[in-house]
Amino acid sequence: MPNPATIRVASEPFGLAQARVACSQCNLRELCMPVGLSEAESSQLDRLVATRRTLRKGEALFRLNDPFTSLYAIRLGTFKTRVGTSDGRDQVTGFQVTGELVGLDGIGSGRHACDAVALEDAEVCEIPYVRLDKIARELPALQRHFHQLMSREIVREHGVMLLLGSMRADERVAAFLLNLLQRMHTRGYSGREIVLRMTREEIGSYLGLKLETVSRTLSRMADEGLISVNQRRVRIEALDRLRAMVQAGDAQS
Repeated sequence: MPNPATIRVASEPFGLAQARVACSQCNLRELCMPVGLSEAESSQLDRLVATRRTLRKGEALFRLNDPFTSLYAIRLGTFKTRVGTSDGRDQVTGFQVTGELVGLDGIGSGRHACDAVALEDAEVCEIPYVRLDKIARELPALQRHFHQLMSREIVREHGVMLLLGSMRADERVAAFLLNLLQRMHTRGYSGREIVLRMTREEIGSYLGLKLETVSRTLSRMADEGLISVNQRRVRIEALDRLRAMVQAGDAQS
């Protein structure tokens, strides 16, 4: 599992040579690239990354209607995707964490369908889509891998629709915490504790809840011994009970 403490944040974008070395050596490669490649195939894979980009908290990786040119593998940090609503509000459409891809929304139309904003200082590997498409034709394993990634995004969107359409507020918040915990644990973080890089308001926007509802729900969960909260740090104290809460919501849908 990757150790976040060993991942260095660059002060400026890496050059192409450094990026090529890092792609095959990166401790996150099993999360965003296929495994079991031969040495020759790994050498081809190293041609994917054009550069690394560092972003400060609040900086946009891309914005709505920007031309789509690249996908971005998150090497360090957390992002949110958002769109503007007709009444001027921001609607959060997703959160992306270390080892996940951002930018898949632009493949169909050639333009990005949302903003992607860093929720903390972050680093991404930029993968030009034309280059990816060419190499994927030569490496069937890579093509299959990216099809799986896109399928995963579709499944995640369906899961959000289920949350918004059938679950109560406490069930939505529980499902959100468990999903984030599982994704972060896969990346080498704690299996019991998460740090919420997003605000309560952003969580509410994503889950279709008001800020006050999210705050009250977290406080009630803490009072009931399900979780403990220390500012943005949340520890899951009763994992089975949280899972049962979400499963009960699923059963009612």
